[in-house]
Amino acid sequence: MAKGKTTAFFCQNCGYESAKWMGQCPACREWNTFVEEPVVKTTGTKTSAAAGSTRRMQLQEPSRLVSIKPQENLRISTGMEELDRVLGGGIVTGSLVLVGGDPGIGKSTLLLQVCKTLANRGRKVLYVSGEESAQQIKIRADRVGEAGDDLLILCETNLGDIREILERSKPEIVVIDSIQTMYSESVNSAPGSVSQVREATGILMQLAKGLGITIFIVGHVTKEGVVAGPRVLEHMVDTVLYFEGDRHASYRVLRGVKNRFGSTNEIGVFEMQERGLVEVPNPSEYMLSGRPENASGSVVACSMEGTRPILVEIQALVCQSNLPMPRRTANGADYNRVNLLMAVLEKRLGLRLGVCDAYVNIAGGIRMNEPAMDLGIVMAILSSYRDKPIDEKTIVFGEVGLSGEVRAVSQAAQRVQEAKKLGFHTVIMPAVSIRGMGKIDGIEIIGVRTLKDVLRSL
Repeated sequence: MAKGKTTAFFCQNCGYESAKWMGQCPACREWNTFVEEPVVKTTGTKTSAAAGSTRRMQLQEPSRLVSIKPQENLRISTGMEELDRVLGGGIVTGSLVLVGGDPGIGKSTLLLQVCKTLANRGRKVLYVSGEESAQQIKIRADRVGEAGDDLLILCETNLGDIREILERSKPEIVVIDSIQTMYSESVNSAPGSVSQVREATGILMQLAKGLGITIFIVGHVTKEGVVAGPRVLEHMVDTVLYFEGDRHASYRVLRGVKNRFGSTNEIGVFEMQERGLVEVPNPSEYMLSGRPENASGSVVACSMEGTRPILVEIQALVCQSNLPMPRRTANGADYNRVNLLMAVLEKRLGLRLGVCDAYVNIAGGIRMNEPAMDLGIVMAILSSYRDKPIDEKTIVFGEVGLSGEVRAVSQAAQRVQEAKKLGFHTVIMPAVSIRGMGKIDGIEIIGVRTLKDVLRSL
């Protein structure tokens, strides 16, 4: 960096620092992500020999892994089984959790409900808000229910003051709403900038690990749906949770994309009601409510989210196109995957889908990307193309390959058991997955090997 230069350029995606602006970041290869921000100047000080000797005496010696005994009761239940499921069984003491989501999706409401529940159980909880006043938080808190005496509210954005309060009061749970409003006086840039977000997260991480405090951080998201700020923010925290769903709809899906203490495949489903977020213990039944009867292009498929099977309705509409280039739309499913499956149907079954518009939708607005949804998408397209309804008590799942084969999927027995529990009497699934699954009474299982077998089953 040139001598006397007071600014530098930072990548908003990964935090890479450069002395000049560049169109593409050399670290993460993203385009147009560099912003100019002030540089913090630090003055080095010489350390005396006595101070160096004291520091060497305070250094921690490495420990043998076999001699470390795991501590019990490190997890704290949030009072919400859906949230505990996503966190891996509860809150881990001393962890740093990042919660992201679209504006108005319910991030603050969810965390305020968690704070209220923990405070009612005798836990000391501190809710730090940089966006709302104490009166505004009180109005929202009254809507979700009464809170205990151990719930403390602090409206502050200065991290120096927040750090002093945490070290003095030593709460067990802390919520920071939001990280983009916090600032450190040692960084000469505006709150929400790359430097401030990175510095604030580093300070909070030191407090969480040093004091054994569990800290929840609320993060704003960009128009692409990722947490605003440098990507290094997600690498620094222990757990990253995304709150998904249409804010105009009643359901919400909490998905874990990173978890150092549990699985990242679990999801939690909530419903937004007048008094806050309510857990949905059986998402399959909720997603299938209002399903039409005897309608072509509609089929129920099963997807596994972690250890939980979820049944969803896949809808397809295939009609003759009047456009030179037929229109294809996918809502809730991968658009490229839908195009790939339609190409397989054209090649392997000889269907003339190249002159048809095709619209695929997963009802309820939930997004599913598991390969086991392939067979459901294929059968919905075939049903709409031939205008032939599929029995409403039939469920399908399986992966479709480019050669037209139906490949095996994992945890087939759990999917069949979930279908039986919800009253389905027929399952169309890969023939390979039937082996070793065992007999399940009360439900008919039809095994298919290729798309031609699927076509004959309609």
